[in-house]
Amino acid sequence: MSNDASTQGQLTRVLARKDVLALAFGAMIGWGWIVLTGSWIQSAGSLGAITAFLIGGLIIVLVGLTYAELASAMPQVGGEHVYSYRAMGHFASFLCTWAITLGYVSVVAFEAVALPTVVEHLFPDYAVGHLWTIAGWEVKATWVAVGVAGSVAMMWVNYVGIRTAALLQKVVTLLILVVGIMFITGALFEGERATMDPLFNVSEGVVGGIMMVLIMVPFMFVGFDVIPQAAEEINLPFREIGRVLMISVILAVFWYSFIILGTSLMLNPQALAASSLAVPDAMQAVFRAPWAGNLMILAGIAGIITSWNAFYVGGSRAIYALAHSGMLPAFLARLHPTHRTPTSAILVMGILSCIAPFFGRPALVWLVVAGGLGIVIAYLFVALSFVMLRRREPDMPRPFRVRHGKLVGFLSVALSLGLIAMYLPGSPSALAPVEWAMFAGWMLIGLALYAWSRMRYGTDYSDRMMHRELAGSEPYPGR
Repeated sequence: MSNDASTQGQLTRVLARKDVLALAFGAMIGWGWIVLTGSWIQSAGSLGAITAFLIGGLIIVLVGLTYAELASAMPQVGGEHVYSYRAMGHFASFLCTWAITLGYVSVVAFEAVALPTVVEHLFPDYAVGHLWTIAGWEVKATWVAVGVAGSVAMMWVNYVGIRTAALLQKVVTLLILVVGIMFITGALFEGERATMDPLFNVSEGVVGGIMMVLIMVPFMFVGFDVIPQAAEEINLPFREIGRVLMISVILAVFWYSFIILGTSLMLNPQALAASSLAVPDAMQAVFRAPWAGNLMILAGIAGIITSWNAFYVGGSRAIYALAHSGMLPAFLARLHPTHRTPTSAILVMGILSCIAPFFGRPALVWLVVAGGLGIVIAYLFVALSFVMLRRREPDMPRPFRVRHGKLVGFLSVALSLGLIAMYLPGSPSALAPVEWAMFAGWMLIGLALYAWSRMRYGTDYSDRMMHRELAGSEPYPGR
């Protein structure tokens, strides 16, 4: 049996430290902080919301530690795909990678819906040309056109090469940081401590208010896991891959905490209640000028671009890894002869992203929730792989070795199970029927493709390819 498509060239190691840091950090600070910061403060109080993000950040740091060790030990494309195969075998590897691919595809599609939504705040009357109504929301032609145009542009950036995508990521992430620093420093000088009251929301109970925010926190940090997906394109010592991953998570914790602090210093509870976009309104209050609010909205659009771009990278590499190992049809493993990008996988993601705007704004929630379940399932598989490999292969070279591995592994497994439980029936954030339909449909499609690929290629081929990946085309990490 041959799989010619999977052997047409190799990915190339071109991403430097700044590229990797911008990729992960930019992925984690998308558009959500622009939209949701006001509701976080109202739900938990100013200090309560910051506390929720510090607790949630600690959870993600623990999960991130397992990723950091495994990414440095097995720096091959696909990340979770490689770890779960080595620990649990063929089918578990497919389930893990296909689940997180749903998360990546959902974010890419989400941004195609978020972009026209944000543009409405700059040009309120641009949406014209009624197409149809979905879930009570009117889908307009120009609104759809903006989302599709953005999808095509991001698809092209990723198609022409990882270098182009990395350059875009660095430039746009720098823009977000500059605007964010302007806002935070301005708020510290111009804001008043009194506007932060109440520090904790006692109407729901202090713990209850914090929990209302905490339940959303892990999904604001999704993105650090893009680093393992692109590990085969990272030109760093393997130990540094784990370090950069952890630095990106810690930076994101500080980012969200300071954005909440700055907003609560500038807007009192009444202003927060009246605001649809709290952070731009707080930015406008800092500089006492409408241009400042619009600048913050532009930073939010920049956040859409960084997240969009990073998840194109992560999702396309996950699909490529599955196809390269014979778990999906071989055409999805084709690399561009010049750009060395997984072109078929990028085109598939681009098509799905272009479709999303036709479902209108209600798709925002559907995509986030259904995709979030896929991501936390992958977190569980990675945590289990970490624990199993620590027991089974204690002498495996680990350039970035986590201290107190048993404790970190146990906590990561327990916390991942807790995150999954939040989606199940009986939880306040349980999936709605349409979201279960999206998740089930994605998994059924994947299982059908997996079954076809298994009949076409057989597991022997997959095993050979995965063993070749684990051995590496260059000296194994640590040797």
